[in-house]
Amino acid sequence: MVSMDDKLELAVGAKTAKALSGALELHTVGDLVHYYPRRYAERGELTDIAGLELGEHATVMARVKSVHERRMRQRRGTILEVVLTDGSRTLECKFFNFRQFQFRVPVGSSALFAGKVSIYRNKLQLTNPDYHPVDEESDNAADAIDDFVGLIPVYPAAAKVQSWQVAKCVRQTLGMLDPVEDPLPERLRTRHDYIGYDEAIRSIHLAKDWAGVQAARNRLKWGEALAVQLALAQLRHAAVDRPAPVCERRADGIGAEFDQRLPFTLTEGQREVGESIAVDLAKEHPMNRLLQGEVGSGKTIVALRAMLQVVDAGRQAALLAPTEVLAAQHARSLAAMLDDLARAGELGGAEHATRIALLTGSLTAAQRKQAMLDVVSGAAGIVVGTHALIQDRVEFADLGLVVVDEQHRFGVEQRDALRTRAGENVSPHVLVMTATPIPRTVAMTVYGDLETSSLRELPAGRSPISTAVVPVAERPAWLDRAWQRVREEAAAGHQAYVVCPRIGEQQSADEDVPGDVSEALGSDSDGRRPPLAVLDVHEELAAGPLSGLRLAVLHGRLPTDEKDAVMRAFAAGELDVVVATTVVEVGVDVPNATAMVIMDADRFGVSQLHQLRGRVGRGSAPGVCLLVTEMPAGTATRDRLDAVASTLDGFELARVDLEMRREGDILGASQSGRQSALKLLSLLRDEELIAEARAEAQALIAYAPDLGEFPGLGRMVANLVNDSRAEYLEKV
Repeated sequence: MVSMDDKLELAVGAKTAKALSGALELHTVGDLVHYYPRRYAERGELTDIAGLELGEHATVMARVKSVHERRMRQRRGTILEVVLTDGSRTLECKFFNFRQFQFRVPVGSSALFAGKVSIYRNKLQLTNPDYHPVDEESDNAADAIDDFVGLIPVYPAAAKVQSWQVAKCVRQTLGMLDPVEDPLPERLRTRHDYIGYDEAIRSIHLAKDWAGVQAARNRLKWGEALAVQLALAQLRHAAVDRPAPVCERRADGIGAEFDQRLPFTLTEGQREVGESIAVDLAKEHPMNRLLQGEVGSGKTIVALRAMLQVVDAGRQAALLAPTEVLAAQHARSLAAMLDDLARAGELGGAEHATRIALLTGSLTAAQRKQAMLDVVSGAAGIVVGTHALIQDRVEFADLGLVVVDEQHRFGVEQRDALRTRAGENVSPHVLVMTATPIPRTVAMTVYGDLETSSLRELPAGRSPISTAVVPVAERPAWLDRAWQRVREEAAAGHQAYVVCPRIGEQQSADEDVPGDVSEALGSDSDGRRPPLAVLDVHEELAAGPLSGLRLAVLHGRLPTDEKDAVMRAFAAGELDVVVATTVVEVGVDVPNATAMVIMDADRFGVSQLHQLRGRVGRGSAPGVCLLVTEMPAGTATRDRLDAVASTLDGFELARVDLEMRREGDILGASQSGRQSALKLLSLLRDEELIAEARAEAQALIAYAPDLGEFPGLGRMVANLVNDSRAEYLEKV
């Protein structure tokens, strides 16, 4: 018999344990038992091919539609072409030099096929996939697939360890596993009518019907939700007495004077959120607020008014930006909005003026020395910078507020390092801004007691943006029309961005691609060519469809002064088109830019596309965003692009993004990946369950903060919150 803490080799043998450890990072019996099926295949039910993701290692239940052998055109050998179907769509499999083995799935029969999803001639395919027949009796009595009755668990797999091999190991291990103690108190479990923990972890793998699967999933999801909420409740309980600098409003300070000068009327949302922030800043308890809003909804003006309230209280505010380009632009825009209110100590400075200090890694020694002096002396009431702000040598005179722009671009560790600059045992107020909206349950789960404010209303004068997918594989002429549209915008006196996934350095070939499959695969292991590069596209456009226009390149590896010069020239109307990487994703504000063409748009995420699109339509003229892709219709990747094109609602796209991608490890710095702390809990679909768990956790921690009376719950939290996650949570 084995227990959860035993090494995996005790259950499956040394050779198999080594394979599971190397391919799937499973090291103990507990790791394997908690490696839950991704889904279940039901005999006779086929997998939806349309849901496959390019580049993923997929396991599908499919029926063989046709089998055809042919000789390769460019080298010796043969290819076996097998066409699979789910009843509506097809998926091609290519077996190279297949005579080395026997293909045992006749036409009309079903099997599990596993391999990396690639693309060739605009069609999805699996190259040399492993497969396991399910319509014939196996010669191996211990075959895990044939041992399953009704439902066949399908596990996340890898090239060297297939789903059915994992299933066999799990079944073998569960047969040796000692009964597992339930961490939930009996009263708590029965009140919510959940099955026991031991029954749940066995049923999640071995259930014979969907009712058994659902009962197991409900119990295990509840455990995940409760563990997360208990950890967050403990943090909230410990942080109650942490003081913050009190920053009350003044009726005669720089904030009041700035409001009197505003040349426009604040939106209702800006006024409401601003009032909430003002009240928070005047309290001793640290403000922890997430401000989310659409691109162009006016988050910056809200943040500036908050910073001025802090300056009026004799303290400093720090604005943290993800890139030097954005930091420099923030400093310029804040200075422009404040005008003489930002020129304290200078000729022509206003009576209540302060000073803005820009601190980035590329400053000259003299510039850095002056900026550091302004910060440490308190002469600079507003400090703007990148990660350079969180270096140990940067000291603030009296830091009262930290504003983090585009939180998804900064790690928690970086934000925390800046927060501690307020002094020992004192925490500054924190305002986190994002134009990538976060669903309520995500904020509730990840950020604990962070208050969430939203700006949904766009300021007057903002123009609509139309978005269209340009499917060059199906409609090659549409790309020509895209460049024609850019020329039309330039002829009308407007400007455009062309965005590419990379700069232009040579990429090494993928070593995983066998040499004899070059006929069917491109340079990438998923069958695609390398991503388009800024330098190459700029050269082609300048000599081809955009010849005669004023073009320039912009990417993160340019010297800071060159990047700044390009953006200044673009903002001044001296350039027609900027060919750039995602360095223009956030904060770049050129109202005259009305068009954006995103090359290889399928290489970007939903949130990133929404951010990029927000760079156009910022003036009075309408904007257009064209998403260029070679991905065929019906793939999950193409569905993401269609979703972006269908709506400008960032809140809706945030839900789409979370539904379409892995949720990642919400309790650690990793934003994606297999080793997620939440294996079953969905932050979107399990909102009610999360809310219930939050209420239970608050009551439990109020009664027993250290969970000393509930050792099972304490172990559950400890197992979830390992050392790195505990450190992370302390910084949330």
